[in-house]
Amino acid sequence: MERKTKIDAENGRQELTITREFDLPVDLLFRAYTEAGIVEQWMGTKVLKLENKKHGGWQFQTSDQQGNVVFQANGTIHELIPDRQIIRTFEMENSPFQPQLEFLDFEALTDDTSKLTMQIVYRSVELRDKQLQLPFAQGINMAHNRLQEIGNQLK
Repeated sequence: MERKTKIDAENGRQELTITREFDLPVDLLFRAYTEAGIVEQWMGTKVLKLENKKHGGWQFQTSDQQGNVVFQANGTIHELIPDRQIIRTFEMENSPFQPQLEFLDFEALTDDTSKLTMQIVYRSVELRDKQLQLPFAQGINMAHNRLQEIGNQLK
């Protein structure tokens, strides 16, 4: 099955670009990143904090069926322009990865379709390449597929 979410990672660069077109209006796609209830549905994680404002913070946590925390991430929102852009940091807690900088750009293609472009900047090429060795591409594609499903239900 073809992955709809595309990842462009040029050799020797400490960044990557993720793109995905959605059959969702841009305002709904943006809400999927800024409304805790929607984020929890498509990401399958608990939103502990989501302050959608300049200098606001966010924190997500995923637990297994026994209640053990298996993933926790946090960051700071540096810029938030409704239906257009989120600039934030992303840090996985208790992992060897350092914080990264993420630029999320939301673009209306038509009244009913939109595009998300994410530029992620890592501290080094090595850290970026280490991230790509994980099932990163598969995971983000699955998450975006789920985002599309949840968005379809909210239309």
